[in-house]
Amino acid sequence: MVKRVLMVIVGALLFTFSVSACSKDKEEEIGGSKEAVENLTEEELPIVKEPIELDIFAGKAATTADDWNDVLLLNEYEAMTNVNITWNQVPADGLDEKRNLALASGDLPDAFYAANVSISDIQTYGAQGTFIPLNDLMEEYAPNISKVLDENPDIRKGLTFPDGNIYSVPTVYSPDFLSLLIGAKGWINGDWLEQLEMENPETTEEFYAYLKAVKETDLNGNGKNDEIPLSSVAEMSRIIHWISGAFGVQNKGQLHTLVDEDPATGNIRFFPVSASYKEMLVYLNRLFEEGLIEQNIYTLEVDQHLGNAADNLYGAVQFFNPIELYGNDVGSQFIPGNALEGPNGDKMYTGITSPLRSLGNFIITSENENPEATLKWLDYFWSDEGAKMFFMGMEGVTYEETDDGPQLVEEITNHPDGLTLTQALAQYIINPGGNHPVMVTDDYFTGSENAPSDKEAAKNLEPHLIEEIWPSFTYTAEENEELSILRTDLEKYVNEMQAAFITGEKDFSEWESYVETVENMNLDKYMEIQKQAYERYKEN
Repeated sequence: MVKRVLMVIVGALLFTFSVSACSKDKEEEIGGSKEAVENLTEEELPIVKEPIELDIFAGKAATTADDWNDVLLLNEYEAMTNVNITWNQVPADGLDEKRNLALASGDLPDAFYAANVSISDIQTYGAQGTFIPLNDLMEEYAPNISKVLDENPDIRKGLTFPDGNIYSVPTVYSPDFLSLLIGAKGWINGDWLEQLEMENPETTEEFYAYLKAVKETDLNGNGKNDEIPLSSVAEMSRIIHWISGAFGVQNKGQLHTLVDEDPATGNIRFFPVSASYKEMLVYLNRLFEEGLIEQNIYTLEVDQHLGNAADNLYGAVQFFNPIELYGNDVGSQFIPGNALEGPNGDKMYTGITSPLRSLGNFIITSENENPEATLKWLDYFWSDEGAKMFFMGMEGVTYEETDDGPQLVEEITNHPDGLTLTQALAQYIINPGGNHPVMVTDDYFTGSENAPSDKEAAKNLEPHLIEEIWPSFTYTAEENEELSILRTDLEKYVNEMQAAFITGEKDFSEWESYVETVENMNLDKYMEIQKQAYERYKEN
């Protein structure tokens, strides 16, 4: 008996030692080899003593440089760092398919850059060891990234997975850059307000009255009744960003389109079955059926929207900077729209995103023999000098230093061949366009959100912005497996019914049937997972 007990104890000890040894080996494999670490310099630049080669899979936005293997910014940075990169660029259309193929086949790059890796894939491949944890590497080799996470604990906890690991470097919008956090904004045609002798609408009813007046008046003076009171692009989502706060829904920001906080209880809720959500749809249906919203809103393409704007047809838009998009003659007519007060006294602006954006924007794989150098390569762009270089290019080529700070040269801002600022910059850098794994501040950002009129619009909304903005939640492997079906089905049905109610395809007499259908789609299980994820986020 004693002998058997001793054998069990010895076996248990051997098993424990074996597991510990395996865990230790796995932890040691996270970093590069001794030779790779010894090749690092102690300075910020160059990164390594002897040149190294990296192979990176990159998502390419249409507005960025065509070939990152030969663009000024990255060519100069190769010389500065001794890190030579072969970029495998994949356009957005085929990005998901080619990324998933690489992951499934095991034919991995050294890193994924702006490849739109989903949260569920980060969790799955992180747990498998395909994506390496970055926690310790960040502390030692990424001081600029670590500083941002230390100064913004909400960003760190939103980036941390249930197993305690950070597997990716995200895009981070500076919490102070309100105009960028809001993005597309509501704009009112100020010239038309003056013609109508109306004030900038402050309530949903005043907004309705203005839109109705636009519909009934030849404000562009072309002798036709062709004015379009309200428009946007991306179906109805952006218009909903403008008015949802007037009905108290989607009150934790743009990243959560199904759940928010119940104002009555403080608990997380599935708001598309709430009475306030229905009230919002009734209001939008009223606008749509009276022709106050562009009637092809669900199929409207950007080019068609811009063409209508150029013809001076719009009374209000929820979109990006009108001057930048429509030109000065038409765009300068627009003034910032207000956060609207709803029928029950709600007045908040919910169309704002979390500073933590695009979690899966930079991921180092287990194939990478130089993870420390790879992370250092990215970290430089999180420094002040690196950010200036990333967003503005090279001094003397794309920008000049002035008493007012760095300014883009005239050849960029007023291109001799008529290129837009974005097109001109794309010849030299890999931004603007796309979601890059960097910290975006208003110091060097060249997008329209940094324009004076955009900042004025953001300042106008600031007193009514929601106080707490939820980032995307992270989930365990088990939760991800269940959510992959639950969330897809719920989102599809809710979005279809939202459009049907707004356009009048479905009558509101069918509301109870809609709610019942949602509840029968395993809503309880879906909400149980969301509650667990939310509690982890709060306690992280």
